[in-house]
Amino acid sequence: MSALADRARTFAELHTAPEILRVVNIWDVVSAQAVAALPETKALATAGHSIAATFGYEDGENIPLEVMLDMVGRIVAAVDVPVTADLDAGFGNPGETTRRAIGVGVVGANVEDRVKPFDEAVAAVEAVIAAGAAEGVPFVLNARTDVFVKGGDRPLDDKITDAVKRGRAFLDAGATSVFVPGLLDAETTRRLVEGLGERRLSVIGFPGAPSAREYEKLGVARISYGPLTQRVALTALQDLAQDLYGDGVIPSSVRALN
Repeated sequence: MSALADRARTFAELHTAPEILRVVNIWDVVSAQAVAALPETKALATAGHSIAATFGYEDGENIPLEVMLDMVGRIVAAVDVPVTADLDAGFGNPGETTRRAIGVGVVGANVEDRVKPFDEAVAAVEAVIAAGAAEGVPFVLNARTDVFVKGGDRPLDDKITDAVKRGRAFLDAGATSVFVPGLLDAETTRRLVEGLGERRLSVIGFPGAPSAREYEKLGVARISYGPLTQRVALTALQDLAQDLYGDGVIPSSVRALN
């Protein structure tokens, strides 16, 4: 496990570097290889939603854990950069799921709280970190709180307060960063960074959100893109198919990436 532990430490260090960690989400071996081939790629993150869709499942632990981990393991084996996996809410046992993910070469993960009771959410983080320690891997947990995406019409101030409370507890329990998905504007981001600390907040790059560089200036540690990268790829495929059903031809600019 020494090589895996070294890779985990390298991955953790990327979260505290002055520049924001940009992680492009992938969902299978060929998408991973295409992104990993770019010199700018420092790490890869699987998108649970995208892997589930690849196999015809709805998002949210509907895909069997064995199927998901098999794909994640194939991705890890195909690239030379650290890979972090989307483990949803831990598939009923965050610690054991983490142990199995480490077994296929993963060095980090997203695990979401789904706005479960506070103590239960913190216990899940503790289980993930303990599983990494038991395997000799300083596991890089991007602990996700869903207070924005599942918070409904709660006042913004309440959502920020709840996200900071949960996030601080997750960090105290050993998480490397706190993932707060949602369309976060600059002021909301500033308040979250103020509450969690510099280079502790992880965000998702939604359309209409600040750019990665803008988030970097606000003190954000990491930006990823969830299922949006697969949606871009599928949009391009569907648009091409529509064109080919007309009088279109394959563009000469297409690169042989497979």
